[in-house]
Amino acid sequence: MNENLLQYWNRIKQYWNQFSKAQKYTIIATVVLVLMTLGIISYNFSKTEYALAYTNLQPADAAAIKTYLDGAKIPYQLSDDGKSIGVPRSQVASVKLAVESQGLNKTGNVGYGDFSKSGSFGTTDREFDVKYINAVQGELQQLINSNTAISNSKVLISLPKETMFLPKGTEPEKASASVVLNIKPGYNLDQAKVDTMYNLVSHSVKDLPVDNITISDQNGDMLEYSKGKNKINSATTLAAQNLEFNNQFRKDVQMNVQQMLAAILGRDKVIVSVFSTMNFDQTKRKEQLVTAPNTVDQVGLDISIQEIQKNYNSDSSAPQGGVPGTGATDVPGYPGSSNNGKSKSEEMQRTVNREVNRITNEIDLTPYVLKDLTINVGIEPPDPNDPNSLTPQTIDAVRQILVNVVRAALADNKQTLTDDDLAKKVTVFPHAFARTTANQGTSSNTMLLYGGLGGIALALLAGGGYWLMRRRRAAVEAENELIDDAPKVEFPTIDIDNVNNENQVRKQLEQLAKRKPEEFVNLLRTWLVDE
Repeated sequence: MNENLLQYWNRIKQYWNQFSKAQKYTIIATVVLVLMTLGIISYNFSKTEYALAYTNLQPADAAAIKTYLDGAKIPYQLSDDGKSIGVPRSQVASVKLAVESQGLNKTGNVGYGDFSKSGSFGTTDREFDVKYINAVQGELQQLINSNTAISNSKVLISLPKETMFLPKGTEPEKASASVVLNIKPGYNLDQAKVDTMYNLVSHSVKDLPVDNITISDQNGDMLEYSKGKNKINSATTLAAQNLEFNNQFRKDVQMNVQQMLAAILGRDKVIVSVFSTMNFDQTKRKEQLVTAPNTVDQVGLDISIQEIQKNYNSDSSAPQGGVPGTGATDVPGYPGSSNNGKSKSEEMQRTVNREVNRITNEIDLTPYVLKDLTINVGIEPPDPNDPNSLTPQTIDAVRQILVNVVRAALADNKQTLTDDDLAKKVTVFPHAFARTTANQGTSSNTMLLYGGLGGIALALLAGGGYWLMRRRRAAVEAENELIDDAPKVEFPTIDIDNVNNENQVRKQLEQLAKRKPEEFVNLLRTWLVDE
């Protein structure tokens, strides 16, 4: 076995000594580079990738989760402050389910579940009261922490002592509560959410009015309760809400226009900028209108008609004494004897009752009315260096689309806008975009590095293989030339025809085999080939 290994080693040494120093250095560098590349790639693919499973943990919860991970032999990474724990990305879901099933993550809260851990010798009244208060505080903290804007909270409740006797004219004491909120960076609590927290705390504790609750943030700023104190919304909160609504409307319009134009002109060929102003005045109006059912004649509906007609006829041809209409009891102008004794009168009365339409409108005008809207669109031409490559027909079509969007958005602001007015609110301009090379991420840089190293290694391997093939081919050609240039071997001949005795032939062959065995073998081969 050792002899075989020694023979292999000698062959390798002989083969290695055939190369020059430059060739040896090239082969060694190629092998080292390939091994380093394979090692780096295998290390990065085999190393564990961690993902955050829990952040902002309380010390007790972090200790409990760490104990569970140690017992389950699950690798983890603990942050320097001890508030964040990372586990392998493939095990994040299973670890979270296991931790929640065991109740290890309590976010620093006890809750009513603590009553299930009663001592074996019972509980005193004093201990029960302390556990009860801690449980209520823990449940309130869990309710408050469920808000996405709250990182954690601390609740302190003070319950009055129950007594059977109260002095005359005194009221029983009320409970009180103090709450400190740790608001996450970038989040803001509006007044409605603050009022909700006040109500949660007030309704969770018996005899706890809202006036006895104090809520502040981690900076010590007081969060006031608005309802019942004529503080519906502060000016700052209302302005923030209006600004957020306007920004959301502008983003929606910009996104819709961007998607539509990108589908037509190309994703990286369009830039959209939208500006809008809104009217946030909220008004209420009550209208009492009276209209005629008959709009043509402006006449109401006849609901009752009364007509009275009176006719008077008299015949006074008998002579009367005195002068008509001149006596003390006479009626001036009353027909006298001068009318030949006959008189006639007629009286008519007509009363018509009509009904009209009585309309009462109570109108609440919405505060979100769009006052103005402008859209600016930049389009990169097909040839960035030639702005004229973007045809006027395309620009006009895009401008018409934007005009339609503005017209539809301003339809409810009760303004009469002409086509020229709408065209002034839209701008479309072709221009080459200024592009900057974005920095690649760490992972992409790493993959490019690995790819470059692998490409170099493959190139070196390919070059080394090609060089070895060329060397072998050259060696084979040199051997063939030596063979061609070598003198031809003249095989000995035996005159068999002139030899009649077989013993003499045998003797000559034996002498040839002893003296020149190589020539004897070549002679036999020649005979075999000829036959």
